[in-house]
Amino acid sequence: MSTAITPEVLPIGKAINSGLRAAMENDPKVVLLGEDIGKLGGVFRVTDGLQKDFGQQRVIDTPLAESGIIGTAVGLAMRGYRPVCEIQFDGFIYPAFDQIVSQVAKLHYRTGGNVKMPITIRVPYGGGIGAIEHHSESPEGYFAATAGLRVVTCGTSADAHQMIQQAIASDDPVMFFEPKRRYWEKGPIAAGDPYPLHKARVVSAGSDVTLVAYGPLVTTAVQAAKVAADEGRSIEVIDLRSISPLDVDTIAESVRRTGRLVITHEAPVFLGIGAELAARIGERCFFHLEAPVGRVGGFTLPYPPSKLEEHFLPDVDRILDAVDRTFAL
Repeated sequence: MSTAITPEVLPIGKAINSGLRAAMENDPKVVLLGEDIGKLGGVFRVTDGLQKDFGQQRVIDTPLAESGIIGTAVGLAMRGYRPVCEIQFDGFIYPAFDQIVSQVAKLHYRTGGNVKMPITIRVPYGGGIGAIEHHSESPEGYFAATAGLRVVTCGTSADAHQMIQQAIASDDPVMFFEPKRRYWEKGPIAAGDPYPLHKARVVSAGSDVTLVAYGPLVTTAVQAAKVAADEGRSIEVIDLRSISPLDVDTIAESVRRTGRLVITHEAPVFLGIGAELAARIGERCFFHLEAPVGRVGGFTLPYPPSKLEEHFLPDVDRILDAVDRTFAL
């Protein structure tokens, strides 16, 4: 008789909640801070039930002051705690930008390694939910450009559950970007040893072109690959997962086989993560590339009103158009 256990299936938001719960159970020094994360459970209910189970001393409703949230976390980290901060929406992170890039990212280095900053900063990011201004941005590039920060993002429930625990366990500060429009997408929670935090994952194998996505666009990339397969084209989809550091090795290995690369993200193409990855692949795989690297992302303008966001966000058609261009050149 088989003793295999069927993996639990959870939406991404619930998977993060489960990961937070596990981290708090395993380490009494893990504390949560954020606006409305206690009794309300956060605007997306990601922290639902945690204050009831762990108390107000470990799940702390803060004032509406992002710089205060991060500044408090710095003090807690210096006293041996592992604070997990929730920024309610991506566009609200800018009041805390100075704290993050001037203190969180630099204190470990500035003190010669004597002061660790085991801070996790959770940021619901990206569009696709019909929200108002400052609620649909993709600011990951700002933080990836800051030495001293680790920047990761989950695209599946399995990664959401494991990666949040890995981020909290890290002695380095981690920016944990959560694709808010995917919070309700369900998937299995994997058991066993966790996948390395900073390693990209091949989601589906292919032979004609490599398609790299992360966060909210992993689902879109998989959909694009399925459409392309019906048209006789084989796309290898890779979930980047870690934005800083970048796992260039996994991407390069794929590109050496396929000869083509398309990168997609919701943030504007100009100076986006795709630009850095394209440059790295150009250096490593120049003689394997059959065409220039294609990039699909947002346009270089402020995030538009919700009625227009479908024209701003990369979709299956825009991604497949970029794939087609790599074969036309």
